[in-house]
Amino acid sequence: MRVAISGASGLIGRALSLHLLSKGHTVVPLVRRDPQPGQVFWSVDKDEIDAEGLEGIDAVVHLAGESIAGSRWSGEKKRRIKESRVLGTRLVANALAGLMQKPRVFVSASAIGFYGNGGDEVLTEDSPRGKNFLAEVCSGWETEAQVAADAGIRVVNFRVGIVLSRDGGALKAMLPAFKLGAGGPMGDGQQWVSWIAIDDIVAALLHCIEHDELSGPVLAVAPEPVSQADFAKALGRAISRPTFLPAPGFAIRLLMGEMGQQLLLEGQRCVPTRLTGTGFTWKYADLDAAMKASV
Repeated sequence: MRVAISGASGLIGRALSLHLLSKGHTVVPLVRRDPQPGQVFWSVDKDEIDAEGLEGIDAVVHLAGESIAGSRWSGEKKRRIKESRVLGTRLVANALAGLMQKPRVFVSASAIGFYGNGGDEVLTEDSPRGKNFLAEVCSGWETEAQVAADAGIRVVNFRVGIVLSRDGGALKAMLPAFKLGAGGPMGDGQQWVSWIAIDDIVAALLHCIEHDELSGPVLAVAPEPVSQADFAKALGRAISRPTFLPAPGFAIRLLMGEMGQQLLLEGQRCVPTRLTGTGFTWKYADLDAAMKASV
């Protein structure tokens, strides 16, 4: 296959690219700099994309977007988060819809933030959207992909959970404190964490590309979500460190504001019914095994 990838230099994009190349497929990165041979230029800021370079592509995986973590959400940061995803997806979807040789499938990343703060409710692909900022962003993100579906392209809205990888994301950010023995649950630790190992994210993306019966929302999470306290304990076990120092909720809200509230103190209890129903097999369905492989 020839697979175009936006966000190919990010955590998931790098892992997917390496796997595809190892299997003999061709990766066509979407890049914001001057493109090299085999690359396609695009720029959300300029509202430009080299649509001709996408003619004849078999599949498009859209992963690009402003990071939601790392700093408090100022008004400007929230604008960049939303526009990078909503306008970026609009740009790619419109380009794909106008192609003479359209791809078979457009897998557009979304996130479990779609559900807002889910509490203890079991969430599936059929559950309604939440009401906070992340839910608003994810809903707008997914809506923009519809133009590709209207043009006859199979569209998958790939709702990603917490990705376990030593190379980036939440786990890499947590590891330094935990290695010092200063890790522990966030807030009361009762909020749900829906997680997935990086190897399973890559496999799930390929599963979505290869299975024509999949379209619409697909939850990219392991089958067994856990409490945040149990997540912290599993990380501690994986690196043989104690996990008895909690991060109080008031301190997280004080230091990180809305970002800390939505990313660390709220959660989603997601169950991936669509992957399960189409025969997907997880390499790491057990959190302890996933943690040991990821640290």
